Parts: sequence; structure tokens; C-alpha cells
Amino acid sequence: MGSLRALSSTRLGSLFYTKAPSSTKALANAYCSVWCKINLCGSFRRLHNSMSAWVIDQYGTNEVLRVSDEILTPTINLASEVLIKVEAASLNPLDISMRGGYGAKLLKLRREPMSVMQNDSEFPLILGRDVSGVVVECGSQVTHFAPGDEVWAAVPPWKQGSLAEYLTLTEYEVSHKPKSLSHTEAASVPYVATTALSALVNAAGLCRDNCSDKRVLITGGSGGVGTFSIQLLKAWGAHVTVTCAGNAEGLVRGLGADEVVDYTAGDVGAQLESTEKYDVVLDNVGGVDTERWALGLLRPWSGAKYVTLVSPLLRSTDSAGLLDGLARSGCSLHNKALQNLVSRGVFYRWGFYAPDGPALDEVTALVDAGKMLPVVQACFPFSQVPQAFQKVEQGHARGKTVISVGDQRGPLPEQEEGYYAGEVDRHHRAQTAHS
Repeated sequence: MGSLRALSSTRLGSLFYTKAPSSTKALANAYCSVWCKINLCGSFRRLHNSMSAWVIDQYGTNEVLRVSDEILTPTINLASEVLIKVEAASLNPLDISMRGGYGAKLLKLRREPMSVMQNDSEFPLILGRDVSGVVVECGSQVTHFAPGDEVWAAVPPWKQGSLAEYLTLTEYEVSHKPKSLSHTEAASVPYVATTALSALVNAAGLCRDNCSDKRVLITGGSGGVGTFSIQLLKAWGAHVTVTCAGNAEGLVRGLGADEVVDYTAGDVGAQLESTEKYDVVLDNVGGVDTERWALGLLRPWSGAKYVTLVSPLLRSTDSAGLLDGLARSGCSLHNKALQNLVSRGVFYRWGFYAPDGPALDEVTALVDAGKMLPVVQACFPFSQVPQAFQKVEQGHARGKTVISVGDQRGPLPEQEEGYYAGEVDRHHRAQTAHS
């Protein structure tokens, strides 16, 4: 991922080097820009002391969700932060888990390092890990964004989320939104994109330069991470096999999957036994059974990698406490990694979601070049967040569930412009029939 590193270097380098204005006119323009930002930001702060947000005051089921118009609007506390007006957000299975308390102990420690010595509450807590919106205010050292910029981002799980009118992030967690996408479409991408990139690049060692001869198996390929990973790997030239339900075959083939295995049609491992071995398995399903057959499908003694996005880390810290949970998780990873390396020459790794603005810069370029499509299964207005949670909780995802935050006036049309899950499926079926 040479370009990703270059983007990161460019962003960081700009903190230490700023080109001096070359004329009085440039100085005047810079002065006017600063004056406008100060006055716009001052007006914003005077007019927006509170905001609407969906919050939870305790962990539990959907009943703990409540909407409030009296949540304090976040303010910029760091010179590197930007304040974003949220236009759209989307839900992920992680939001369902966090609503029930998943990862609460470790995330609370990351949110407030001194909380280990105190008994402070993390509530009210705002969920939502995806955002597409507009910058309304910038910290004094922000160099890549200005008020009025349309941006998208994946919100770290230790920060207040996107099911609100406003949120703050650092500029290194934010990227300019693709010009070709609406906010509704854009909100479906950041979390799954940064998760997939972290797993495929950091854990599996893949990039556009080494994928042309790689065979990759994706379990649970019709969900958000799966649909993004299919497109990314195909853009890089890999051969992609996907497991999913039979009624999602049109969707994943429409996104580029070379082979599709229906997990409802019988033993997946048995269906794949006769296929050529794989260089990478990206596991979105998890579980002992999946690991048993998936690990056996990797090329032995060739540097093949199994990467699972379903690790026991947060559940272990929730159940056993921070120290015991971390120790148990570390032992589990060490034992599995050693066992598979010694017996098969296969690398066993955990993949984690990692918010990364520079990585999203490259995704923006791929989207605007027409190489990546957003996959949205359903869209709900801000007033129907509980119904959106119920939709995600049902499982069997065919893309993402999106919340329109900026437009709260009423129900949204089932489909807007762009590629949605049903449209990708219909597009594939039409192509198949024509051929």
C-alpha cells in the first residue's frame, strides 16, 4: 500500500511545512478566509448550544435507545479536531453489540484512561460508527479541511458516535467524501472500508501490487465488510470466492465475486474441498466450526494467512476483567497461531477495525474512478433509529443500513440515486441473461 503510506506522509508533512503567500493578494485572501472562519464559527457556537441525538443511558436491548434534544453540542478541544454536521450515518453489527455492553470495560478505559481508578459513568452514550457530513469548524492546526468541506469518516468506538446532529473527530480520522456519492451512499462505506483495509493490508499483507496471483476466500461475503472486500480485491486483481446465502448470489457476483458457495445448501467445507487452495481467508463469521474447515483450505507451507474479524478480545475483557481478559485473549491467539504455523505453515491472525483518514483518501479515489460501489440495503429517517437497529439485528445483511440525519422531515424513499443491493443484484441478473 505504497500510496496509502504516501498519503499519510503528505498529511503529516504538511504539519511542519506551509508555503508562504507569494503576494499581497494572497495575504489578503488568507486574512479574509480566517476572518470568515472565525465569524462563522462564532455564530455557530452562539446558535447551537444543544443538539438532537439518540443515546443510551444503560446497556440492554432496543428499549434503552432514546432520542434527546438536550445533548450538549460537542466543541473542539484539540487543535487537530474538526466539528462535523452529520448528514447521514449507518449502522453496523458492532453498534448492536455495543448497545448491549460489548467491549464496555476496554472501551471505557480507552475513552478515559483514569477511569480504571474511578467509577465514572460513560453515559449518555451515542452509538454509530459511520458518518458523512459537512465540516462547520476547524481547530487551529487543521490543514486539510475547511468549513463547508464535505467529508466522511469511521468513528472510533471509544468516541461519541454519529447518531447525532454533530460530532468531533481529528483530521487524521477524516477524509474528503467522494464527489460521486450522496451523503446517504457515502455513510455506508467508512467503517467497512477501514475494517477491510486493516484486515487485508495490515493482517493479510495484501495490496494492489501483489494480488494478481492470489486466491482469497471471504466468509459472510454479502454483509458490509464482505461487499467492500470483494470490490477492493477485484480492483487489485485477486481471484475471490465468497460464501453467502443463495439469495445473495446475484449481489456478490454483481460486485465481482468469481465463485460463490451457498452455505444454506450443505457443508461449506465439503463444497470447497475440491477447489484449489487459497492464499488468504477473510473470516467475517467466526466460530470453531468455520475455523476448522476454513484453515484446511489454505495453501500449506506457502505463507498463507487466515484473518478473522471475530476475535474474543473484547468479550474476554467484559467477562473476566481487563487484566485476566487480556491475558486469556493473548494466550488464545498465541496458541492458535503457534499450532497452525507448526502443523500447516499457516499464519493465524486477528483483524481489527482501525479508523484511518488517509486510507479513506484512497477509497475516495477508487469510488470516484468508478471502481467501488456503495451497497445500501435500507435507509431510515433519523426518527426511526430503533427500527434501523431492528433491521440490522435480524442479520442476513445485503449491504448496509443507513440513517438520514440531516433530513428529518419524514420517511425516505426506498431507493435514491446510486447502486443499492437490489440494483446490483438486478444488474448482474440482466448481464447473465443477456450473455
